[in-house]
Amino acid sequence: MLINPRKAERKSWELFFVGAFYASLSILLVNWIFSQDAVLSQYSGILVVTFTVMLSIPFVYYTLRYEEGKISQTNGTWELLKEHKKAIYAFLWLFMGFVVALSFWYMVLSSTESFRAQIETYCLINRPSNFEACVNQYDIQDTTGAVGFLTNTERLFLIFTNNIYVLIFTLIFSLIFGAGVIFVLAWNASVIAAAIGIFTKSELSALPIALVRYMIHGIPEIASYFIVALAGGMVSIAVIKHETGSDKFWDVLQDSLNLIILAIVVLFVAALVEVFITPWLF
Repeated sequence: MLINPRKAERKSWELFFVGAFYASLSILLVNWIFSQDAVLSQYSGILVVTFTVMLSIPFVYYTLRYEEGKISQTNGTWELLKEHKKAIYAFLWLFMGFVVALSFWYMVLSSTESFRAQIETYCLINRPSNFEACVNQYDIQDTTGAVGFLTNTERLFLIFTNNIYVLIFTLIFSLIFGAGVIFVLAWNASVIAAAIGIFTKSELSALPIALVRYMIHGIPEIASYFIVALAGGMVSIAVIKHETGSDKFWDVLQDSLNLIILAIVVLFVAALVEVFITPWLF
């Protein structure tokens, strides 16, 4: 009711405010309802993501249906890619709304309990040998230098390989659950928000520079996940509509394959930026 796919593709920037509203509403609901519960309060980080997903699924589902319907209306792979670009922009603005809102609430809330799962994930990635101290302190310096003994080529291979695993998981998730892939992306947004909060040491004035630091390579990386999610989601919608075996279904598969190839290329570019450009700027 707030916004529909047709309107979102015309004014994709509006999705930023929708995403920020959904994420803010989710974290406020979780803090209001579950903060006093001795058991559920320990899983607040997952509940925040769950509420965000529940609010987002209707829009994501109907966007996937809308994009799948374009395949019969447009001729040519490049025309289809240009049409799908509008949906990718809408998803990216939605994601950015998640990140900015969750980063803001991480900084202003009196407790980081609602981000405990995200902080643990961040520590597991960046400080696995000192995990408990990392979680307890919440004051983590950038650990890029910890892998300084690796060459840039080795770092590029490591980062790209890890991102490919996430890409494959996103594709499988979108094929099985369709719009449910938003859970993977909302979770990533919440982890990035926690990383931004940790990087800025909860100083709101440092939020813009932290966003720039993480989004330089984060936007193309997340865009690749959205592209592959769109590809898998369209196939899922085609199956739901009982189009398997028809000419339309093979058109959907071909279009989805093109999107997957594009996603891999974008993901590799994001890895190049993360290895060679982000460390040079920061």
